[in-house]
Amino acid sequence: MRVHRSGTTLAGAALAALALLLPLGLPGTAAAAQDPGARQAAPARGSAHMGMGVIAHDGQGPTSGGAALAAQTEGVDVSSHNGNVAWSTLWNSGVKWAYVKATEGTYYKNTSFAQQYNGSYNVGMIRGTYHFATPDTTTGAAQADYFVNNGGGWSQDGRTLPGVLDIEWNPYGAACYGKSAAGMVAWIQDFVNRYKARTGRDAVIYTATSWWKQCTGNSSAFASTNPLWIARYASDVGELPAGWPYYTIWQYTSSGPTVGDHNHFNGDYSRVQALANG
Repeated sequence: MRVHRSGTTLAGAALAALALLLPLGLPGTAAAAQDPGARQAAPARGSAHMGMGVIAHDGQGPTSGGAALAAQTEGVDVSSHNGNVAWSTLWNSGVKWAYVKATEGTYYKNTSFAQQYNGSYNVGMIRGTYHFATPDTTTGAAQADYFVNNGGGWSQDGRTLPGVLDIEWNPYGAACYGKSAAGMVAWIQDFVNRYKARTGRDAVIYTATSWWKQCTGNSSAFASTNPLWIARYASDVGELPAGWPYYTIWQYTSSGPTVGDHNHFNGDYSRVQALANG
């Protein structure tokens, strides 16, 4: 657009300055609107937890709480951001199982692990642990080893669930951790192969469908071996990643009572026991 300069020196200068700012993605500009988080500081390493990117990327709809679902068993997932958890309160409210963050990358161990892992067990829950993946820092095998060595193991005691690979949006940088779809699939395969070699169990995969489609090309490579834990904060679970005919666990809210992250296990309590027993 041609600018008529006569008598509009200040206005023209302002427009020129705005044009220079637009590509920088400064707050209030078009570039910033396309990437609202571009200017926000990344969280501290180690602070990631299940589902922390779900609302920002997938949104949040009304949740039914599972009233219309077939048999479902309520559970929670926790990490250090929850601190000391009131396990007796959760147990008395009907929560029968829990997953506790154990590790992240090869550099972080949950500082509240003992209270959370032992506390859930002591009130009677079946519990397990999860690993927050950072595929841009070390190999899948290295992270599986770190996980198993720091709380991610499995024992056939009837009260221990198989470990979970939490693979979702990168809270510290690019959503797909700088990997191609093929590279991401290879990284996940590296992790689950090593985890099974170490424990004898197939790891559960926690993810969101939109992230899975974006970052793995909607791979179906794990559907026949690894149980699916799907994140979707809405009244129904929606589309599942390719290959999985059903979910094993559904994280349906991050604003539940006592602990925010609440989940439905797809089956009655005997099915939770079956997963624990392998």
